[in-house]
Amino acid sequence: MITRSVTIEEIDDLFLIWNDHINASALYRRALREEMDVRGVDPDELRDLFERAREQGYTLEEIAENTNRFADLQSLVEDQQRQPTAGDATDE
Repeated sequence: MITRSVTIEEIDDLFLIWNDHINASALYRRALREEMDVRGVDPDELRDLFERAREQGYTLEEIAENTNRFADLQSLVEDQQRQPTAGDATDE
C-alpha cells in the first residue's frame, strides 16, 4: 500500500481531532469509490484488472505510464494476453 498526502482544511482537521475515532483513510477510500461510481468504474473489476496486469509483470509505475483510464488498463491486459509467448510460437 502506498501512503499519499492529502491536504485538508483546518475545519476538517478540527473535526477529526474532535472525533478521533473516525478513520480518515476510510473516508478517503469511500470518496474515491463514489468517484469511481460516477465514472462507471466497478472497483472490483478495476482491482481484478490491476492484479492481472501485475501478474503479467507490469509495475504500478508502468501501468500508470501506459494508461489513464479503465478502458486503457483493460486493453493493456487483453493485448498482453493475446501476444503469444516464445514457447507458443510455431515455426511454419
